[in-house]
Amino acid sequence: MAFESLSEKLQNVFKNLRSKGRLTEEDVHIACKDVKMALLEADVNFRVVKNFIKTVEERAVGSDVMNGLNPGQMVIKIVNEEMTALMGSETTEITYQPGKAITVIMMCGLQGAGKTTTTAKLAAKMKLKGKKPLLVACDVYRPAAIKQLQVNGEKVGVEVFSEGSDISPVDIAKHAIAYAEKGGHNVVILDTAGRLHIDEEMMAELKAIKEAVTVHQTILTVDAMTGQDAVNVAEDFKQKVGLTGVILTKLDGDTRGGAALSVKAVTELPILYAGMGEKLDDLEQFYPDRMANRILGMGDVLTLIEKAQNAIDIDEAKEKDMASRMKKGKFDFNDYLESMKQMRNMGGLSSILGMLPGLGMGIKTSDLEGAVDEKQLARTEAIVLSMTKAERENPKLMNPSRKHRIARGAGVDIAEVNRFIKQFEQSQKMMKQMKGMMGKKGRFRMPF
Repeated sequence: MAFESLSEKLQNVFKNLRSKGRLTEEDVHIACKDVKMALLEADVNFRVVKNFIKTVEERAVGSDVMNGLNPGQMVIKIVNEEMTALMGSETTEITYQPGKAITVIMMCGLQGAGKTTTTAKLAAKMKLKGKKPLLVACDVYRPAAIKQLQVNGEKVGVEVFSEGSDISPVDIAKHAIAYAEKGGHNVVILDTAGRLHIDEEMMAELKAIKEAVTVHQTILTVDAMTGQDAVNVAEDFKQKVGLTGVILTKLDGDTRGGAALSVKAVTELPILYAGMGEKLDDLEQFYPDRMANRILGMGDVLTLIEKAQNAIDIDEAKEKDMASRMKKGKFDFNDYLESMKQMRNMGGLSSILGMLPGLGMGIKTSDLEGAVDEKQLARTEAIVLSMTKAERENPKLMNPSRKHRIARGAGVDIAEVNRFIKQFEQSQKMMKQMKGMMGKKGRFRMPF
């Protein structure tokens, strides 16, 4: 999970602060020293850390904090605010040309940063916003790059323009814009070629494309897992090609956080989106305040709500009216499968728990993952899928012979099937008890 090591170290610092009734300047100095070490170990740029700590310490020793009722919390609040400012304070949106004019976006980056996949993810986001994007395969050098874009484009329902690998990227870009004008597309996204490292040939090609066509947005994809190197790459691209924004990829991995905390401060380029997984919908708008909350273990409820809204099929939810069924105490195995599907669409249970405030404070991500066994959830899903339609709709049909058949079908021990069904029955009983505690008008009634 992103920022695991940094979050744990910062939470330990804050735990010590909260345990003190009042703070001295020495307390603040020691805390800032610990925060500084945590940021440096997270591969945050040294100049960024130096300025950050200076600002935090100056604000933290002010009279408002030192004389406050809860100075420890005030220091945490200051760190949160300064960390948010470090990453840009406000969310930056991609700007589009007015009316029906075509917005041309050039995607660039090094090989391995996930540029082609991110390009398709970005197109999917734009489609949801009512745009009609056209993906353009300008990477004519990397084997299977064109095919990869075509496959991903088909998955997200976005057309891909390609002329093979024998045409120059400059000509492909020109032809794509002419094609977009005829086809009514209002966004053209150029997926350009990357290299293993920055070289003059790659930069010259990017410049040539920008000279041949009007590019309105030049977006760099950088691998967050490379830490400070990601910032150096962004600086080079900015100086040699010119950039309007950055997308951080692989922010869901075991990243130390240095790139997210340094890119904006060093390059003055806004972070537009963050890649949070391999699926084509795992691209999140970058909100500096929400990211600061995640890093400090304060959760991210707003993003969780948005994930829920996007994951749940409203029409399907209305049709099944699962909430109503649960209120009536009617909850069968089909409802269980549906809830599993929705949870998976939101990134899995570990991802959901990681966004809840309070769970991150003082709890290691590794402990959280240990408590949430995703493999066990997959096994219980296999158990349900091994049931007949009648069994899923009527859990009361379960008998020993049916359970043995289900266990064989799911490839699990009979004891695991018995345990799951017992837990399911207990959940049903709990729902019926909750129903009994509700008054006629749906108000909660104490059971005594």
